[in-house]
Amino acid sequence: MPSDRRATPTLLRDLNERTVLDTIRSGAPISRAEIARRSGISKPTVSLALQSLLQADLVRETAERPDGPGYGAVYFEPVAEAAVVLGLDLGAHFVRGAICDLAGEVRARQDVELQAAEAAEAVEAIERLRSSLTEASGLDPDRIDTVVVGVPGVVERRTGVVRVVENVAGLEGRALEGELESALGLPVRLENDTNLAALGEQWRGVARGVDDFVFLSIGTGMGAGVVLGGELHRGRHGAAGEIDFALIAFDGVDPSAPQVTALAGGGADPRAVFGAAREGDEAARAVVAEVARRIALHVAPFAAVADVELVVLGGGIGANGDLLLDPVGRHLAELLPFPPRLEVSTLGEAAVLTGALAVGVQSARENVFSRRRN
Repeated sequence: MPSDRRATPTLLRDLNERTVLDTIRSGAPISRAEIARRSGISKPTVSLALQSLLQADLVRETAERPDGPGYGAVYFEPVAEAAVVLGLDLGAHFVRGAICDLAGEVRARQDVELQAAEAAEAVEAIERLRSSLTEASGLDPDRIDTVVVGVPGVVERRTGVVRVVENVAGLEGRALEGELESALGLPVRLENDTNLAALGEQWRGVARGVDDFVFLSIGTGMGAGVVLGGELHRGRHGAAGEIDFALIAFDGVDPSAPQVTALAGGGADPRAVFGAAREGDEAARAVVAEVARRIALHVAPFAAVADVELVVLGGGIGANGDLLLDPVGRHLAELLPFPPRLEVSTLGEAAVLTGALAVGVQSARENVFSRRRN
């Protein structure tokens, strides 16, 4: 019982400080009185919380002030550079990287082209990117709190091993999370790239404010990121959304790039096929119509089982919304009593990287708050 009495003030203090910090983040520049009004916490308690947060360098006084009279009030803002996040998107031909602060502002952004789709080269590229990005940002490299990396495969949460990889040699079965942590000397979190694309759209894209949606990536293969109740759904093994395996049920019906090439005949490039369809080529239009039908066949099970509000189409093929949205929508209206809304990704190639930064910012904000008394 005595330990409970001692713990209660600490828990209440932490709760008050967290609430004050969140209020400042959402309303800066903001005065002490306004913090108290918005948070519902008394002014004396707000003052105590502010003192602690100022000492921890998580907030600071600012000369900036909102519109309207200030009457001599002191205003506060969060210290965005209290920690920074390194986000990375590992693909078959590139590594995209960015550093952002706790406010989500990108401070540096660079891409590195890979000479070969090989895991060892990707690790070296990531090491180089970490150095060049921190130099370009002008920030102290010791401020990097978290590294989040999107990879084209299933990530085993317990081991950090990457599975079900098709387009990066040497990545299958590799304990990449631990390898990168050793190489960078930083905490690293791996996540499936399509899952991160979904989180990127939720943070800064077309899925903002949507609790139940699917991000469908259609490029060299297919993958889906599933968000239910506002949270990413990974499944028991981290393999939720690996829609390629569902092709068995559709007897190989696949709208990805290799199948577009096969449908068009020979070595036709999917971009050329969609370009020809825009020009009115009947054969190309027939291919696009079949692609739309196949996309609808993959969307329908998600919509029927989870009753999602939105499906976001991404990837090189999914980006062709001008040709795909209407026919896919018509097919879904025929298949389902409550078809989802369809949109094309507003983030495009930046979706995975944006999701990596979103995950990193959330983690770093929690970490700096937890460490504030150390």
